[in-house]
Amino acid sequence: MLIYENELWIKDIDEVIAELPELSELAGKSVMITGATGLICSAVIDVLFRYNDTHDIPVKIIACGRSLKKMKARFGNMINRQDFKFVFYDASRTDNNLSDYCDYIIHGAGNAFPSKIVKEPVETMLGNFQGVKYLLDFAKKYGTKRLLYISSSEVYGKKEGSQPYQENEYGYIDLLNPRNSYSVGKRAAETLCVSFADEYDVDFVIVRPGHIYGPTASLQDNRVSSAWAFAAAHGENIVMKSDGNQLRSYCYCLDCASAILKVLVSGENAHAYNISNPDSIVSIKKMAELLVKAAGVKLVQEKATEDEKKGFNPMSNSSLDSTSLQRLGWKGIFGAERGFSHTVSILKETMIASTGGWICSPEEQRR
Repeated sequence: MLIYENELWIKDIDEVIAELPELSELAGKSVMITGATGLICSAVIDVLFRYNDTHDIPVKIIACGRSLKKMKARFGNMINRQDFKFVFYDASRTDNNLSDYCDYIIHGAGNAFPSKIVKEPVETMLGNFQGVKYLLDFAKKYGTKRLLYISSSEVYGKKEGSQPYQENEYGYIDLLNPRNSYSVGKRAAETLCVSFADEYDVDFVIVRPGHIYGPTASLQDNRVSSAWAFAAAHGENIVMKSDGNQLRSYCYCLDCASAILKVLVSGENAHAYNISNPDSIVSIKKMAELLVKAAGVKLVQEKATEDEKKGFNPMSNSSLDSTSLQRLGWKGIFGAERGFSHTVSILKETMIASTGGWICSPEEQRR
């Protein structure tokens, strides 16, 4: 069963669209989206699909990815729609051959899975930098109206205290830790964007999402919020391997999608915006407790192995201040309890409907 066929998912999207009058400005325009099958950008595409299904003038969706097979698995027969086009794009390559003009670019491609960051720090860092470099050159050549770069809260590094990060606050990042290939690569990509704006007048905006979760995650996603959501939906106990006191800005994927579309249209050129729902800044332990409550499972404590610790986000506090985003008129709809509850409910229905019943656990499917 496709997630787009899920009644709760469609209701959630309709709530988001009701808060996005800016979508009318994209009607009749083309939007190229990289990382189209990912947790964040596939949610953006579903919002655009639903907008097109309920309005007369559609947005043209150019979905970029490395695999047509994955695109079919995520969107099914929807890839044959007149408002959708698949284009090959690999952020780690410098020989991509994008040729279609587009009005807007949303760049979300890149490795964000902790296990892959640990195993492939070189590819992670180069993919962040080379991927956006190719698209900035493309925007410069074809006169794209705006490029939106999806960065990360990890650009902020470490700081003392529990106050949320504002967009101009940057803390310490250990340059000699290969796990930081992700955060340093994101920092470098942001500076490249502003350099293109300064030297070549390329219009861009940056969003820095917190910890995004939701039913658009793939089974290969081993970020803790995704892995636990799949486990909870399957009826498995949640296993926590830290004290869980780390503070995070969790954000439901559709709140994130609405923020991206809001900034794409209304954001100020050459500015960065945190994506964070103030009603969803909670500790990892609190997030686990919400999933346990939604699924009726138990929370179990275990010690992490040394290899597992290597993939941990080193930031004890990565909460974000979203004042700049809210000034654009954005507001989060899905608080933590509602968002995690909807995630579990949608995963249960879509996963079981797709398999005709759970064949094996999510952990076994990821192997």
